Amino acid sequence: MFGILEMKIAYVCDFYKPAIGGVNQVVEELAERLAKQDHEVHVYCSDWDKTKRIKPLEETINGVYVHRCFHWFRAVNFITFWPSVLLKLWREDFDIIHSHLPTHPHAFFAAMIGKFRNIPLIHTTHCPWSDAYRSPFGRFMVPLSHQTFARFVLKSARKIIAITEWEDGFIAKYGGSKEKIVHIPNGMDARFFQTMKNNDFKKNWGIKNKIVLFFGRLNATKGPDKFVEAAHEILKERKDITFVMRGPDEGMKATVKRLIGNEKKIILLEPTRDKQEIMKMYQAADCYVLPSYREGLPLTLFEAYAAGLPVVATPVNGVKYELKEGVNGLLVSYGDIRALKNAILKVLDDPKLAKEFMMNNKKKAMYHTWDEIAQKTLQLYEQVTK
Repeated sequence: MFGILEMKIAYVCDFYKPAIGGVNQVVEELAERLAKQDHEVHVYCSDWDKTKRIKPLEETINGVYVHRCFHWFRAVNFITFWPSVLLKLWREDFDIIHSHLPTHPHAFFAAMIGKFRNIPLIHTTHCPWSDAYRSPFGRFMVPLSHQTFARFVLKSARKIIAITEWEDGFIAKYGGSKEKIVHIPNGMDARFFQTMKNNDFKKNWGIKNKIVLFFGRLNATKGPDKFVEAAHEILKERKDITFVMRGPDEGMKATVKRLIGNEKKIILLEPTRDKQEIMKMYQAADCYVLPSYREGLPLTLFEAYAAGLPVVATPVNGVKYELKEGVNGLLVSYGDIRALKNAILKVLDDPKLAKEFMMNNKKKAMYHTWDEIAQKTLQLYEQVTK
């Protein structure tokens, strides 16, 4: 316990295990930690994992009560409509409702229940404000959802968690007063600090070279195609580097495989949730690359920091608040393949610089563990329930 009375908490988010994604990972990390502290924790989500429906609809996972709601349809990208959450929330007496993603219908439904039942609502925004690769219908719907769903949610919330200061202006623009904003960033599991003994990652994949790593969803916003383009440019000159890519497919896997072609030094691995395997992968790498078109505040950034990896990234959205040029790594403009190539080579070829980044990143990661973030979140719950 963190000195806080036992509470009954509802998390309302788009997906949960076994789906892979940043927002549901945040909810999972918080929910499981609070459940271990004897709080009664419920998660309400859709019955979809981005590819198919999930069963069972009701189950307990690591002490967390998971309630999957039948989704009627998918609206835009990964936004689904599942109104049965209204009745499910109405039937329970919660101390806190904590919703996520203000432009999604489920956040609107959670805000309605909070308002009508007089249950304190906490909302985490997760940076939905930036441009992205969207269909024409999606581009039409985004400003509409900002002015409807988001505005109602932000006005209804007792406190609004912004994962980066970059969000503050947008939150104020869409109805959330600055007095409500609390900054609690994303984090990483403290296990990522542990050194993996007898790390067999390179051996298992037949790698003898230095490794440059891309670890994230194969989604256009993450820039996996830019990573492959830079890799090809480097491999024209160097044969002592292997590029490793790993992450779930969100529409870009076929494109990535086509771009890789027959190049043996660009390896695309199947996605995994095994933290031991992920830890081995990070610690076997020499550089982590985040070539995104847009980001909120990626969990992988802090995981890479904890592993002591130098980072090359685009200075988009929340990233530039957590990665300082020349301190934690190097920043390059999105789509600038030559700059991306040069930055990767600079990190790999300057051991002194790489070591400086490594030390700075390990120190920074110490302030971003999920244990620390869970404690801050609980203290916020206590504040609003008083």
